[in-house]
Amino acid sequence: MTVPGQPRPGARSTPPYRDDMAITESSEIVIEATPKEIMDVISDVEALPEWSDVHQTSEVLERDENGRPLRARAKVKIVGVTDEQVIAYTWQDDGVSWTLESAKQQRSQDARYTLIPEGDKTRVKFDIAIDPLVPLPGFLLKRAIKGLVSTATQGLRKRVLSQKGGR
Repeated sequence: MTVPGQPRPGARSTPPYRDDMAITESSEIVIEATPKEIMDVISDVEALPEWSDVHQTSEVLERDENGRPLRARAKVKIVGVTDEQVIAYTWQDDGVSWTLESAKQQRSQDARYTLIPEGDKTRVKFDIAIDPLVPLPGFLLKRAIKGLVSTATQGLRKRVLSQKGGR
């Protein structure tokens, strides 16, 4: 009997990956800024290539009545794989979430920033789930996700503080 994702008995050993492998990751960071200051940076989708190493281009396709992106197109490059994706955003009082509408290298992507005020600071929780189409070795996929999460938290913090100090 063969178990999905496991090699057949007697089969040659291959890199540990499955073509149905979705990865989820979460991280938290405290940023010395208000939720509004953080949301201003997050909503500036066109500036993503300035502070996110994975974003090569980013453009807003549609905005809501408050000027925040509802849909955006981005060209990203992660672990040598380039993808063009269209993302749909949903804005809430305590953060923003997005879901993948289309991409060439991913089945799905869902992510969320949740902002929790803590005095004059804000705790930012970032959650992401990605299901790639490209079969990548597990260690490479983990490295890619760690890089994404680092950019989404540490990179965001750096950008917010630089924007805050630049005013």
